[in-house]
Amino acid sequence: MAGVGKLMKQMKKMQQQMDTLQEELAAMELPVSSGGGAINITVNGQGEFKALKLDPEFLKEDAAFVEETLLAAIQEAAAKAKEVNEAEMGKLTQGIQMPGLM
Repeated sequence: MAGVGKLMKQMKKMQQQMDTLQEELAAMELPVSSGGGAINITVNGQGEFKALKLDPEFLKEDAAFVEETLLAAIQEAAAKAKEVNEAEMGKLTQGIQMPGLM
């Protein structure tokens, strides 16, 4: 049963690393700019939206255009957060071999 003890230690270490990574992702600021700088969104590495700034001149545009551009910027910010999150998680779990899962 020495293998089980070693596995438990590895799992505890990985959980600690995961907790640290989650804190780092929460503290990350990922800026996204769209519409030639008319829309600026900040999202963290966990996908939480932290800030939204709109150029007042941009709001004078056609409502449908504003909505479309804003939606595209939000989607881009969400995709960027997901990409960063997956890349960082991949680094953490890289090379981990769990018996029975491979």
